Amino acid sequence: MTKPVVALVGRPNVGKSTLFNRLCGEMLAIVDDTPGTTRDRLFGEGEWTGVEFDVVDTGGIDPSANSRKEPLSTGSADFIREIRSQAVLAVEEADLVLFLTDAISGVTPADKEVAEILRKNQRMVDGKPYPPLFLVVNKADSAKQRGWVNEFYELGLGDPYAISAVHGTGTGDLLDAVVAILPKQEPEIEEDSVKIAIVGKPNVGKSSLLNRLAGEERAIVSPIAGTTRDSVDTKIDVDGIAVTLIDTAGIRRRGHIDPGVEKYSVVRSMRSIERCDVALLMIDAVDGISAQDAHIAGYIKDAWKSAVVIVNKWDAIEKDNYTMQTYTDKIRADLNFVDYVPIIFISAKTGQRVEQVMPLALKVQEERLARVTTGALNRLIQAAQDIHAPTSRTGNPLKLFYGTQVRTDPPTFMIYCNNPKLAHFSYLRFLENQIRKEYPFTGTPIHLVLKPRHE
Repeated sequence: MTKPVVALVGRPNVGKSTLFNRLCGEMLAIVDDTPGTTRDRLFGEGEWTGVEFDVVDTGGIDPSANSRKEPLSTGSADFIREIRSQAVLAVEEADLVLFLTDAISGVTPADKEVAEILRKNQRMVDGKPYPPLFLVVNKADSAKQRGWVNEFYELGLGDPYAISAVHGTGTGDLLDAVVAILPKQEPEIEEDSVKIAIVGKPNVGKSSLLNRLAGEERAIVSPIAGTTRDSVDTKIDVDGIAVTLIDTAGIRRRGHIDPGVEKYSVVRSMRSIERCDVALLMIDAVDGISAQDAHIAGYIKDAWKSAVVIVNKWDAIEKDNYTMQTYTDKIRADLNFVDYVPIIFISAKTGQRVEQVMPLALKVQEERLARVTTGALNRLIQAAQDIHAPTSRTGNPLKLFYGTQVRTDPPTFMIYCNNPKLAHFSYLRFLENQIRKEYPFTGTPIHLVLKPRHE
């Protein structure tokens, strides 16, 4: 199902990251008193009374520089343009916008300008402004501070919701109102096609690869980083197998995502990863593997998706007999947490090895759906314990009794033991490696779930 999107908008230091963490139920965003601290996680999942939704923290916006008496520097002017773009895109992309203000600071010139930007960029749907805007007054921790909320009526956004994101006061009433008007989630029509997302940093050649695989110019190809803003679906047939290619906007490095367009491009890319079966992670051979490539690989693993690493622009590299192996070793070292992922070296520009991409991706998808019989799995579990018995500092070692594969897509194994808390992550990694020796599950994460059972 496609979940509705709730965007958090507001100037810096009004508590968006704190509310973001509360809505998502975990500490995903950095919280600090320094304005502009949000540089990291901006996409999470929330749930209230059984209604699920995605949450986007847009980061702090502060157009108050417009009201300063001193002349704006070029940097400030650029910042204001980014702010405006960010607020506009919040309205364009979200199904509901939570506009956060601060009870302690009161109504500021920045709040007034942001409110005007949001209001002007709403569109009319069925005779009503869309998306709905909720005015949220945060830091109303005491009865006295809640009494200050009435002044926010001057923003012209209806009844304000007084909350304390830190303590949770008022957030239940806010969420009741949010889920009451979120669009209903429509079940997605199940397709028989294999969904393959092409992901990576901007300008690594994703659109060029899409055009090669589709056999026609389906996406804009430009040397300007970030040309592709939206995810583009392309249907193709590969030897009788229906495939949906998803070309995503580029994902920039953490801390270097421009407010506005680039931030929402990342959101679209993350949603494309969620939709896919197999992600093709493209790396620029000229630039080499970067921390951001590892970051994207982490996104793919966190979503339990299968993957292929594609090193593009291989034609631009001066090579000898050891170049490919050197690159492979470097990638394996930097992406050691997904060491099961195959690597292929291509040139989308010249077509070198591009014909190998789809067969490899479909092979990975086939492995994703593979199943291990219960008997074979238990022989592997017993053999693994014979090779390396679990140890324990408490004197109460982990004991694995039996296991079974409970699902595919991704392969998930339920293993019954005496106490799951005794399992160290290193032993689970060892157990996974033992399974992969017999059943490689190429390009696919394995999910091991331990469940207690009395002897």
